[in-house]
Amino acid sequence: MSSFMNNLANNRLAMGTLNFFAELAKKRIPYVDDNPFLKGPFAPVAESVHHDFNVIGTIPRQLDGLFLRMGPNPLEVKNPTLYNWFIGDGMVHGLRLKDGQALWCKSRYVGTHQVHDKLKRPRIEGNPRGVADITNTNIIGHAGKIWTIVEAGPLPVEMDAELNSVRYRLFNDDEKFAFSAHPHKDHETGELHAICYDALVMNQIHYHVIDQNGKLKNRVSIPVQHGPMMHDCNMTASKMVIFDLPITFSISNIMRGADFPYQWNEKHQARIGLLPKNGNAEDIRWFKVDPCFIFHSCNAYDLENGDVILDAAVHDETFKNTIQGPSDGQVVRFERWHLQYATGEIKRTVISATPQEFPRFDERLAGKPYRYAYTITLGEEGIPGNPTDIQANYLLKHDLESNETTQHFYGEGYVTGEVIFIPNSDAHGEDEGWLISYVHSIDCKNSKVVILNAKDITQEPVAIIELPTHIPLGFHSNWVNQADLDVK
Repeated sequence: MSSFMNNLANNRLAMGTLNFFAELAKKRIPYVDDNPFLKGPFAPVAESVHHDFNVIGTIPRQLDGLFLRMGPNPLEVKNPTLYNWFIGDGMVHGLRLKDGQALWCKSRYVGTHQVHDKLKRPRIEGNPRGVADITNTNIIGHAGKIWTIVEAGPLPVEMDAELNSVRYRLFNDDEKFAFSAHPHKDHETGELHAICYDALVMNQIHYHVIDQNGKLKNRVSIPVQHGPMMHDCNMTASKMVIFDLPITFSISNIMRGADFPYQWNEKHQARIGLLPKNGNAEDIRWFKVDPCFIFHSCNAYDLENGDVILDAAVHDETFKNTIQGPSDGQVVRFERWHLQYATGEIKRTVISATPQEFPRFDERLAGKPYRYAYTITLGEEGIPGNPTDIQANYLLKHDLESNETTQHFYGEGYVTGEVIFIPNSDAHGEDEGWLISYVHSIDCKNSKVVILNAKDITQEPVAIIELPTHIPLGFHSNWVNQADLDVK
């Protein structure tokens, strides 16, 4: 079986055989309209454009740009029983802010060939690659453009400043390699650093560096086993931090009809790798760790003795009992890992045992020591077995020096998505700026964008922008300054 998996990407017969039996399995599974990731606050919405908003408070005039949010929004689901939240067609939600005003809010599909064919729209430039024509996980600004990105093989898709899809491309490079949902930007150089994998290549991953102009600067091949899923990575000033953890490609999942080919694998040794940024695969130092999974890390940095500090949201396990999404009732804690070079061991410390996810920080300090981290809570006991059971959540601000945590509550019946820190250009302190997020109604009422003063999140919001539409719960958000875009 391992030989079959390792050769899958280069063996059309093996791939065709696998697809044949997978389609047979799907036909035997009855249609059951019962999937929490297609209902309530997760339910897909139509594209929309709005220009009129009720604003409570004052939008900071320094905010001139786009607040973007990405998430799955499937155009078609053949069988809800088999649908996994991670494979829905991508939809971008964007809010344009300028001069203290909200100019527009748009919800637009990422214009993959798969989506545009269904919508009877012209195809964009270029062609997809990888296991699926889907880009649904993250949206970032780089090299003067907006890019939608995903892991496991597909190319990024470029969008313009009005959220029209433009082309498939590995940024401004002509290479056609897999990328990542979570690159990390070095603000000293402007480079993106990422650990990337292709779902159809089980025995290797790659370290990619994209320079400030969008060109592929470096590519390092790294051998692995079992086809591990690597949703995130991290970096310090000198090293890449690689998460080789026990969610791996699962042929058994495919053979039982699942669209998402990954599953918890207790036989896969969990380990963290440290790769020097100018090194090769043989330079990696691996650290074994007890089975767990990291979807999202916060920050990492070097200590003077060569050790590394990593902060992350750590799941005890996931994708173990369901094929529909991360809804196993897992426990998620915010932890600090001290990777000790002298002993080859990892010392784990719980920063906060409150179930929480989507850690963010002042990303000007990526790879450097920092003080403040921002996370959102998931529920009293962790991710609920039915994700729609969550009724409200909090933003947590962790002071990693004083070990104090403060919180902001968005109101009964509302759930905040990932919260982004935007620094105030007129100030220099680490938490001098704003925290902005899309806030979603559990009852599918209209959503809102909330802006907080990052220095004191216990205060009333600086501004609440009431949107004329519902935005479903989704994945990742980012702020893109208008000045950083090449707008013709």
